[in-house]
Amino acid sequence: MYSEDKKRHFSVNLLEWYRAHKRDLPWRRSKNPYHIWISEVMLQQTRVETVIPYFHRFTEQFPTVEALANAPEEDVLKAWEGLGYYSRARNLQSAVREVHERYGGIVPQEKEEISSLKGVGPYTSGAILSIAYNKPEPAVDGNVMRVLSRYFLIEEDIMKPSTRVKMEKLARELILEGTASDFNQALMELGAMVCTPRSPHCLTCPVMAQCSAREEGMEESLPIKKKAKPPRPELRAVAFIEGTGENEGKWLIRQRPQEGLLARMWELPHIQMQSAAWGSDQEVMNELKDSLMQQEQIAVKPASWFLDIEHTFSHIQWQMKVYRSQMNDAGEWIPFHYRWVGADELQQYAFPNVFLRIMKAVSGSPV
Repeated sequence: MYSEDKKRHFSVNLLEWYRAHKRDLPWRRSKNPYHIWISEVMLQQTRVETVIPYFHRFTEQFPTVEALANAPEEDVLKAWEGLGYYSRARNLQSAVREVHERYGGIVPQEKEEISSLKGVGPYTSGAILSIAYNKPEPAVDGNVMRVLSRYFLIEEDIMKPSTRVKMEKLARELILEGTASDFNQALMELGAMVCTPRSPHCLTCPVMAQCSAREEGMEESLPIKKKAKPPRPELRAVAFIEGTGENEGKWLIRQRPQEGLLARMWELPHIQMQSAAWGSDQEVMNELKDSLMQQEQIAVKPASWFLDIEHTFSHIQWQMKVYRSQMNDAGEWIPFHYRWVGADELQQYAFPNVFLRIMKAVSGSPV
């Protein structure tokens, strides 16, 4: 379908460019498959600049497969705090535990074995096998699909599984013998640094001479990508409950359920509200107060509005009103999944980023 000359031009020039211009990234300084695995999981949905300090801290705290396998989940989630998409951390630890138990702590080199691990899909398995072990496996993510769509003028929706399969086959054909590790990283690097989603830097692109999209003036209209559904809005009222008496200077937090979104993480008490009840602050506060009493047996005093804040997950957007309050009785019983904590104790608990933002806003200082 594509000429061998066009494919070879791409591979040869891309590799030459990468070896001269690649960024010095911490996970590129060795072929440690465990470190490469961590970096690839962290880089999903997250920018390189954000990942670098997390990668350093994470690998210092959990330097080996054994260390991560044996770590309490709470410690792993705390180390991941702020990166979001916390199921990535849980799946990573679950898979690492399997590697520790079944493979003696050695990350598998065979596709069937590594692909069977929890959370390891075609991209992650391809990235680990190619980068760490130099196996000729494709690693096709959004950056790679954008580059291939433009260079080869592929006008198919990259959200379709059939398009991904086609691009994986093409990427495999582009890997020259013995170059898998550099080639896949070069392809990722080109998409991240040159062949960007908007305003691609075509004049500095090493494969511009035979890029079909540039020849057709379509470099900014490719790839074709069906728009995802916008995140579903959810209205939530949040109680920032401050302690009195023996709990003076502390805040009331609770642990989320064992399953589902943000499972087992800690948060400020809050409720989901229907739009019909999303009226005046007084109405919202009354609903929050009544629900906490009925559902959690948490009795709070009348509250005062503090701030509005939003937080977007991949499929949900929380639109939140935050109210400051206190318990009716400082010595009142609280459910087992609640805790009174001071600012100096928060490092012991893993919080979704939105609640850290609220607590920082209330305290006026980092938490």
